[in-house]
Formats: sequence, structure tokens, C-alpha cells
Amino acid sequence: MALMPKRVKHRKSQRGRIKGNATRGNKVVYGDFGLQAKMGGWIKGRTIEAGRIAAQQYVRGEGRLYIRIFPSKPISSKPLETRMGKGKGEPEHWVAVVKPGTVLYELGGVTEQQAKVCFARLSAKMPIPVRLVRRRPA
Repeated sequence: MALMPKRVKHRKSQRGRIKGNATRGNKVVYGDFGLQAKMGGWIKGRTIEAGRIAAQQYVRGEGRLYIRIFPSKPISSKPLETRMGKGKGEPEHWVAVVKPGTVLYELGGVTEQQAKVCFARLSAKMPIPVRLVRRRPA
């Protein structure tokens, strides 16, 4: 089932712009390796779920997967061949707004080679370019 919030303050939102790099959520915190966005964009809830399934199938029971993004922005659209006016369309799906540098997924308890293979599978599902990052020693 696609990810979506339980409750929201406003049912519909404006598109907005993605400006600048991520200042929060840009470091590997929970695991040892992370998948970091190189470019900004929207990632659908279904895409996040597809990535989770692809990673879980590879990792199985030996590692731990952390998802660092959540789709909280509703995207609405009007039906095709509808005339102008008559208001804004209904919410169709939910997206996570991602800035460049945001860590999308993290893996813990696996070797670097396993993380590379897992994130290679995961990056094929992502609509934006991503890269593997390592946790910084404290």
C-alpha cells in the first residue's frame, strides 16, 4: 500500500519550488551506508514503497533498512479533456519533496559490497540521480 499521511492540515497544496541544498537530513545517522539524492525533485509514495521492497528482498534478515523520507505533499490533477475553471483537481497521489543532498534510505549491518549491490537495485527505481554515501566517523 502506498505511503500517505493519516491527517493533514490542508487537503490540497500548491506546487512550490525546490531551492538550495538540504541542510537537514543530509547525513547518514541510523545505518552505515546511505543513498543520497544528487538532484532535487518529487518522489511518489509508490516509488518509496517499491524501493523498500527491492531493498528488503536483497537484505532479507541480515541487515536493517531505514527510510528517511515520507510523502506528505498531496499532488492533485484534473481529468483529461476538462475545460478550464471549475476549481482545482482532487488529490491523486502523495510525494516527498527532496532537496539535493537528502539521504533517502540507509542500510546498517551489511558490508560495503552488499550495500553497493542493494543500492544499485534501489537506484534503478528512483526518478532522480542518487549516490552511495558512507557514515562519517564520530
